[in-house]
Amino acid sequence: MTSIPEQIGELRAQFLKELSEAFTSKDLEAMKVKYLGKKGPVQALMQNLRHATPEERPHLGKVINDLKEELLLHCDHSIIRLKRQELEKRLASEWLDATLPGRRNFLGRRHPIQQMVKKILDILIGMGFSVQLGPDVDTDYYNFGGLNFPDDHPARDMQDTFYLEKGYLLRTHTTNVQVHMMEQAAPPLRIVSPGRAFRNEDISARSHIFFHQIDGFYIDQGVSFADLMGMMDEFMSKILGEKAQTRFRPSYFPFVEPGMEVDVRCTACKGDGCRLCKHTGWLEILGAGLIHPNVLKKGNIDPEVYSGYAWGMGIERLAILQYDIPDIRLFTENDIRFLEQFS
Repeated sequence: MTSIPEQIGELRAQFLKELSEAFTSKDLEAMKVKYLGKKGPVQALMQNLRHATPEERPHLGKVINDLKEELLLHCDHSIIRLKRQELEKRLASEWLDATLPGRRNFLGRRHPIQQMVKKILDILIGMGFSVQLGPDVDTDYYNFGGLNFPDDHPARDMQDTFYLEKGYLLRTHTTNVQVHMMEQAAPPLRIVSPGRAFRNEDISARSHIFFHQIDGFYIDQGVSFADLMGMMDEFMSKILGEKAQTRFRPSYFPFVEPGMEVDVRCTACKGDGCRLCKHTGWLEILGAGLIHPNVLKKGNIDPEVYSGYAWGMGIERLAILQYDIPDIRLFTENDIRFLEQFS
């Protein structure tokens, strides 16, 4: 049987050989457990002391403890060395300068168009309107036919509307929600519908191929043009302030009769005339009128019993007035220098 001193020498030699072949900190951790764990060879040597004579045990016990301390010291020093090498290798591969200051995380914020939508909806909800959403892709009937557009109306032309397959199109206004809602619920109805609209137009400082609208309508018994004017006056004073200059002028829309447009004095040129307002001094922001009887019939509502008013407004136009922005294209260019101005 091999003596304990011989076992200690063989164990030391075996450990040093494996130590020279360990190249990662994980290898060293495994060696530490293998040799110094409860079931390791060092612990087995301590148990073999029972075979030694009483005179030998104190000396051999000290030698085994010294070996344990030696192996532990080798492991700890090698682990520190390998971990440092691994860190240096990882930093070199990641091209990371740990001495640089950390990057600041900026909080997100609403897009200025969405800020304007929220502001408008807050006002209209306070005036008793509920919010309903409609599809961006709809049929010709809900976008045109149900809204009293004649078959030969120019808005139906492919030069003005984006047509898709199987009779579908990209809605040209959020007014398409109107007939949907009239089919689903009986009067009284007081509804607003925000969303995107799409028209095949030239992109310029005042127009784009897609934009945002909010349409609204109110249907009940005895609704008159005076109710519409009163609602417009209240809404305009809340959204633009008492000092905003507005004007109302007659206009034509297939789905209302009579119809009108609401213009606001251009804030870019203060009424002197510029490319934004087409040198008129005014910006058209809203079309409105009493709902045409034909539209009520399409929605299964009797025009002899009920009447109503409707309007549609461009969100970008209102945002231009609110924030004094000279070009509508700024809203879609995603220039962080522009967007970060709106908190």
